[in-house]
Amino acid sequence: MIIQKEIVLQNRNRGFHLITHEITKLLDLPEKGVLHLFLKHTSAGLTINENADSSVRLDFETIFNKLIPEGDSDYRHTMEGLDDMPAHIKSSLSGVSLSIPIINHQLGLGIWQGIYLCEFRNHGGNRKLIATIYV
Repeated sequence: MIIQKEIVLQNRNRGFHLITHEITKLLDLPEKGVLHLFLKHTSAGLTINENADSSVRLDFETIFNKLIPEGDSDYRHTMEGLDDMPAHIKSSLSGVSLSIPIINHQLGLGIWQGIYLCEFRNHGGNRKLIATIYV
């Protein structure tokens, strides 16, 4: 059986945002299966990482910005703002999909793992996810 639902995440500031609880409260997770999340955007991403210490998310933001700076003179795609082309590159690096096992009606994440929305635009707007549960 396959269950599918679109989730709209409200506008967030640029950065790495823990969204695990926001997603799980909107889904009725079965006893076992797999949750696949797909982000329908090219300037944001998804990843799994540290869920306890918020400084990890700040460090991610710092390093991504050092690796892929705004305003690089080599960028050709510049019509949508200084943050746009870097956002596309960052999205490709982080990825836009995750698959997570479901165990006993819960996500099978490690104790220190959480799902991040990686917002790479200064004003990205609402973000849409497709949540597909494979039972």
